[in-house]
Amino acid sequence: MQLNDPITALKGIGEKTASLYHKLNIYSVDDLIKHYPRDYEEWRDIVKIGELVANQVHAVRALVINAPQTVHARKNMTITTVRVRDDSGACDITFFNMPYIRNSLQPGKQYIFRGRVVLKNNHITIDQPKIISPHEFAQNVNRLSPIYPVTRGLTIAAVTKSIRLAIDALDLQEDYIPESMRRKYGLLDLKTALSGIHFPENRGEMLAARRRIVFEEFLFFIVSVMFLKDMATQEINDAPMMRIDACQEFIDRLPYELTSAQKKVWAQIEDDLCSTHLMNRLIQGDVGSGKTIIAILAMFMCIMNHHQAAFMAPTEVLARQHYESISKLVEDYQLPFKPVLLTGSLTAREKRRTKESIVLGTCNVIVGTQALLQEDVAFYDLRLVITDEQHRFGVRQRETFAQKGIQPHVLVMSATPIPRTLALILYGDLDISVMDELPANRLPIKNCVVGTDYRKKAYAFIAREVAAGRQAYVICPMVEANEELMGDQPILENVVEYTERLKKELPDTVRVAYLHGQMNPKAKNYIMEEYAVHHIDVLVSTTVIEVGINVPNATVMLVENAERFGLAQLHQLRGRVGRGQNQSYCIFITTSSQSDTLERLQVLNKSNDGFFIASEDMRLRGPGDLFGIRQSGQFQFQLGDIYQDAAILQEAQDCAAGLYEAYIRDGKSGNEAFWRHYEQNVASNADFINI
Repeated sequence: MQLNDPITALKGIGEKTASLYHKLNIYSVDDLIKHYPRDYEEWRDIVKIGELVANQVHAVRALVINAPQTVHARKNMTITTVRVRDDSGACDITFFNMPYIRNSLQPGKQYIFRGRVVLKNNHITIDQPKIISPHEFAQNVNRLSPIYPVTRGLTIAAVTKSIRLAIDALDLQEDYIPESMRRKYGLLDLKTALSGIHFPENRGEMLAARRRIVFEEFLFFIVSVMFLKDMATQEINDAPMMRIDACQEFIDRLPYELTSAQKKVWAQIEDDLCSTHLMNRLIQGDVGSGKTIIAILAMFMCIMNHHQAAFMAPTEVLARQHYESISKLVEDYQLPFKPVLLTGSLTAREKRRTKESIVLGTCNVIVGTQALLQEDVAFYDLRLVITDEQHRFGVRQRETFAQKGIQPHVLVMSATPIPRTLALILYGDLDISVMDELPANRLPIKNCVVGTDYRKKAYAFIAREVAAGRQAYVICPMVEANEELMGDQPILENVVEYTERLKKELPDTVRVAYLHGQMNPKAKNYIMEEYAVHHIDVLVSTTVIEVGINVPNATVMLVENAERFGLAQLHQLRGRVGRGQNQSYCIFITTSSQSDTLERLQVLNKSNDGFFIASEDMRLRGPGDLFGIRQSGQFQFQLGDIYQDAAILQEAQDCAAGLYEAYIRDGKSGNEAFWRHYEQNVASNADFINI
């Protein structure tokens, strides 16, 4: 079996099951084996009832005291309880929507129950446990069982079986990382690593497997960046621009003074635009540091030199907001901008007229989404492309513009704070400018880290802010409830159910809606537009909102299960508020009582400085955080995390440099397997290169 075979080549996966895998973006065998566990379930040894600890998963061997009792708590909800004991004490066992369990448990008999311990009214209960035979428990104790992301209709057991079949059937005799490099960096071979990441015997085996896979992800990415850097250094600017006095006159007319960091970055961009080489620059600045006005200045200089400039945003809503902001500046300052908006939602007639104005040069600022890259979009004289937030301008975009006969200056803006040591590796093809100051008039966000018992107060606070005319966000880690996560896993809040619950908790006058990434683009765009114009008061969402929407009226950000996210991502989410003149607040609700988790979250409580938070994230992340904590920004590797795995990233940089140097000197000789895999599976994958 080969990596590019469809998943239907595996026994037991027909068209119907394949359609479920497609919802997880799994189409090929390669996709399947790269569907890594998001966490592991570790079966620890049996404990006494008297030793049970709340909020932890435990197994007990206990005697059933009485016959199970079932009650109907509400519509579509039954609760079955049974009392059990051992020689150290007694506790209750609770099952939800499992009335048939009464037939399985007999008074006077002993069973092994394994589930999450919950403290209810000062009494210990085990909720929704699995009933395990002694033989099954003996087989799994002290082993790690994979927990995969799944979708409705597809169980973790089914995914586990399919992945095991795929790994057994694959021909992976040839490893594309040379053996000498595997020895140098202490890496497993590919087949051992795949088995170890999916089905580890113990934690040490899992960590060794993960190291190999993370190293590989970083290695191929860095090699791609090295190719990009070589391309960038060879790009000649055949029309250097002239410095324009009107730019400084515009700065002098602004109602505020630029920060020292803004002035420094603007000077660097001016030098780039006047240089004999094309600009490829990243502005790395925290939320609210004033990157947008610098982008406006760059466009102003381009326009005054009689060229066109384009501004690419990650979503239609943000593109429209940028367009409206630019249009207002034109009106307020009589700027020579002639802006147009090009997005996928325009009518056919509107698109035709807009594209005509672009190619004829009757407009000089084009604001849009990836629609700007479409084949039928031609430009009159495009010399500057600015990309906002999650758009890394890479191979695919460069080739698209090159085919149009265009070689523009490129300015990339990112609000993802990354320590400079890592940024130099990850953005090796770009010159980096850092804006590490906030304007003096910016109100700092007030933060708090609280437990779930604070929810009622949080809801009351949101209601007061809405009554005062403000808006709020609520972030949940999941889209819908997942039965696979009940019992052994902490309860994760989901967008769909949380929205209904919040509607009951808040006054009827509060307009609540939800948003998540599985909605179709038109529906997502509609909800974001409705929120932007304040037709929605409270938006319950997954992390899909971390970029792509700017609502200055939003003053509250409440994050559920905050322990499930990385600090950098939580900081990005927090950046959705604090954009207006009113005081803003961020409430991080955590279900964890572990001291290291609370210490990590307290960093956000103490600081609004993204670069400080990023460095603290690197310092505080420990082995226990390797799975289940989601990071964000432009670098969403499948397993690798640029903060947790900073040391591996440095080693991958060293390895990539050696491979690339050998390639420049000797071509593919000596590393044929590596370059063959790179050409077939990486160089052709524009999405990977443009992470």
